[in-house]
Amino acid sequence: MRSGNLFIVSGPSGAGKGTLVGGLRDRVPDLWVSVSATTRPARPGEVEGSHYIFLSPEEFERRVRRNEFLEHASVHGHRYGTPRDAVEERIAEGRQVVLEIDVQGALQVKDAMPRSVLVFILAPSMDELKRRLSGRGSETDDEVETRMTTAQQEVALVDSYDNVVINDDVRRATDELTSIIDTTAEERD
Repeated sequence: MRSGNLFIVSGPSGAGKGTLVGGLRDRVPDLWVSVSATTRPARPGEVEGSHYIFLSPEEFERRVRRNEFLEHASVHGHRYGTPRDAVEERIAEGRQVVLEIDVQGALQVKDAMPRSVLVFILAPSMDELKRRLSGRGSETDDEVETRMTTAQQEVALVDSYDNVVINDDVRRATDELTSIIDTTAEERD
């Protein structure tokens, strides 16, 4: 059994983080993907406890005060956080734990857990990123522009990351992300 490790996958909205992390499920047998808590409403098709833990702003704040989050941040007007206990338990079990979180949260976790591995996911270009965001149909034009502004700020922090994966081809990018996890787990055994 491999020792447990923590991988933080982040990058701009629309870069394909969720798609790549989803692709890991069949490739990394000891994978566990953390489910974040959020105050934003569920999107169509999202399932409580599977996609997110949906909390009221009041409950989220109660959990912040009780130090129940490994990290938490405000993104696009909503709050997000990673439940601390679940992550620590899975690492102790020897799992390869993946957090799919924003850049603010990723840097908080790296400070708190220096052995964590940061992986930044990029779209091949900003034009492609905008096309992906617009194509989702879940945001207004103003929200897409807000996300593009945020993306530029996030990309400016790419040098803080241990690895960068350009999501220009889902299969190739998933292979690269899988390799980062497997290589890290094998090196640390």
